[in-house]
Amino acid sequence: MQQQFDELINSFIDTNVGIADHFLSAALSASLQQNIHQLQDDKQMKYAGIGNEVLADAAQQMRGDKISWLDKKNNNIDEQEFLEKVEDFIDHLNRTCYTGINDYEFHYAIYEEGSAYKRHKDQFKTDNKRKYSLICYLNDDWKVADGGQLMIYQDDTAQSILPTAQKAVFFKSAEMEHEVLLAHKSRMSVTGWLKQR
Repeated sequence: MQQQFDELINSFIDTNVGIADHFLSAALSASLQQNIHQLQDDKQMKYAGIGNEVLADAAQQMRGDKISWLDKKNNNIDEQEFLEKVEDFIDHLNRTCYTGINDYEFHYAIYEEGSAYKRHKDQFKTDNKRKYSLICYLNDDWKVADGGQLMIYQDDTAQSILPTAQKAVFFKSAEMEHEVLLAHKSRMSVTGWLKQR
């Protein structure tokens, strides 16, 4: 695990965008993907809101993903495993980089065919608790033609990241503008933020 954590942190230090291609095991990635399918079948995936408003983006003009929050109280073994991995990563991050992270929140996200998320930053204008964004992808055999790339913008450059299964992406929530390009088939992830209360 430490090797995966160091890969994410070292690439973040080098480029401001951490990437680890095998942050999740294949088994955990597949199990979380199945959880999303079950939540979809149970109609528990709901359109997400914008900013820290309670109201959703009714016309889905800005973002088209559906989400469902992870919680240890759900007593779901796969969610427990994922959140324990996040906690281990936070411990390693705090020990090696002195970040002072002491909280987190994560949700499942699915972009159905034809949906996207326009360019934005993850930190709210009225709440600066989100320090780092961490996205873990769950998409097997994803190809460029499937769309749904994560685009991250720095200065005059744009980085395109394919949302392939097991991959994690890590960056500062307040600094990195990013968007999700139009997905041509269902695109799944667990997305969240490492926070300071």
